Amino acid sequence: MRTLNAVALAPGTRLGPYEVLTPLGAGGMGEVYRARDPRLGRDVAIKVLPPGIADNPRCVPLLDRRPGERRVPVRDISSGS
Repeated sequence: MRTLNAVALAPGTRLGPYEVLTPLGAGGMGEVYRARDPRLGRDVAIKVLPPGIADNPRCVPLLDRRPGERRVPVRDISSGS
């Protein structure tokens, strides 16, 4: 899998309550992982944005207009540190 920040998330990595299971893909808008949400008891997709996109107010509206995606109304935001 191509990585954007030279560091891919390994299976078992925790992002908030989510446990990363496997990478699904990567591209210009971020990396996508299959993860487990223990609160819902099901798998979810998590997109990790690179700082250049996550911090750019011109890019965020583009993410909100992607067709065919189901979303939850709350985003978990982390600095990655």
